[in-house]
Amino acid sequence: MTKYAAYGTALLMDGTEIGQVTSISGPGLTLDTVDVTTHDGDGWEEVVPTILRSGEVTLDLIFDPVVHADQITGLTTKGLSAFELQFPDDAYSSWEFDAYVVGLEPSAGVEEALTASMTLKISGQPTLTGTYSP
Repeated sequence: MTKYAAYGTALLMDGTEIGQVTSISGPGLTLDTVDVTTHDGDGWEEVVPTILRSGEVTLDLIFDPVVHADQITGLTTKGLSAFELQFPDDAYSSWEFDAYVVGLEPSAGVEEALTASMTLKISGQPTLTGTYSP
C-alpha cells in the first residue's frame, strides 16, 4: 500500500487556490442512524441508517486580509462556493464539493504570525474524483 506525504495538498475556491494554508482537516463524512430496538427483539440494539452528513472542512492559514478577501466576502455574503480539495497522490485524487464559509477567526499573538482558522460547511454530496491536472 502506497503512502503519501500531505505536503502539496491544495484547497481551491471557485477554481482559485486558497493561499498560505498550513493545515487542512475534513471533510468529516458521517451517517446518522436511528434506534429501532423493540421489546420483543433479542436484546441487542438495532439501528437503521438515515441521513448522510457531509460535515465540515477546517483549515489553518497564515492570514493576509488582502489575499483572503474572497473567503471573507464568501462569509459576509453567505455565498455558496465550489471547492476542490486536491491530494498529492499519483492518481491526482480530489474531493469536489459546494460549501459555505461559516467561520473565519484571525489570531494575532504578539510573538506569533498573523494566522486564521477557517471553517467550511459542505452542502450536498462531495464527489471523489481523480481528474485534476498538476
